[in-house]
Order: sequence, then C-alpha cells, then structure tokens
Amino acid sequence: MKKVITSIISLVTMASLLVGAPKKDIVDTAVEAGSFKTLVTAVQKAGLVDTLKGDGPFTVFAPTDEAFANFWPETLKNLLKPENKDKLQMLLTYHVVSGKVKAKKAKKLESAEPVSGGSLKLSVKGKDLFINSAKVMKADIKASNGIIHVIDGVLIPNVMKDAKKKTKSTNI
Repeated sequence: MKKVITSIISLVTMASLLVGAPKKDIVDTAVEAGSFKTLVTAVQKAGLVDTLKGDGPFTVFAPTDEAFANFWPETLKNLLKPENKDKLQMLLTYHVVSGKVKAKKAKKLESAEPVSGGSLKLSVKGKDLFINSAKVMKADIKASNGIIHVIDGVLIPNVMKDAKKKTKSTNI
C-alpha cells in the first residue's frame, strides 16, 4: 500500500512539473489553431513537416489563412505544384528563424536572419511589431520546439545568392 501511495505522489509531482509546458510542436500547434490551413498544406507540400516537428528551437512567423488569401492567388497555386517545391521551401523557410525569439526581444532587434538566408526587417510602430511589412497580430504562442508569432501577411523572400562569383537576386 505504501508503494502505491508513493507512486501516486510521484505521478502527481511529475504532472505538476509538466503543467504549463507546451506539449505540441509547431506543426501540431498550427493545426490545432485552425487558422493556418493554407500554411500547414504548404508545409506538407514543401516536405518541411519533419523539420518543423524537429528539436528546434524555431521561431515561426506564421501567416494566417486570411494572409494567404491576400497573397497572389496564382503565385500560391503555382508554388504548391510539385515542380516548384524548392521555391515553396524558400518561401516557407523565410518565415522561420533559428532559436526562440519572443516578441519582447524581437522588438529590440532591427533584423533577423531566416533559415532561407537573406534578412528580415524588424520594426516597431507604436506598440506593434512588424516583420518586413507584416504586422504581428498575436505573439509568443508557445510550442514544445519553439514559438509562433501570427502575422497578417506573407513574407516575400529576396535572397542574395553568390552564383559563380556573381551576385544575383532571387525573387519568388
């Protein structure tokens, strides 16, 4: 009987330590939210699900379905085609920064380097945080492997690449 009580106390103690700790990764958190169907579909088509379910930590600037609806419809339709997987990956990884960057810290930064390369411009207007021209609508959504900031626009990468000692701009 004493062992049973000790086991119960151990379980309760362990459970209390886990309360508040996010249990879902970035992808599962986005799926559960329900307002990121387009983003989740794009992440699946780009083959980035396993990456965004990985250890991280990642900071994701997540456009809502409404933000994608305002994005160029024909461009998005083309990016979702299998032959454009590399461009879709570039677009999506432009929304991801390595590490866990909370809004309070982001407001002190002028720029951040996305996983895709290039640069994101961070700025504050009033009390609002902007990533390039997209406004952060909801910040600091915790996930087990990082943090999500909901944005009202799709970020368009303009990545400088060094190809055969020539610098060129790659736009989507």
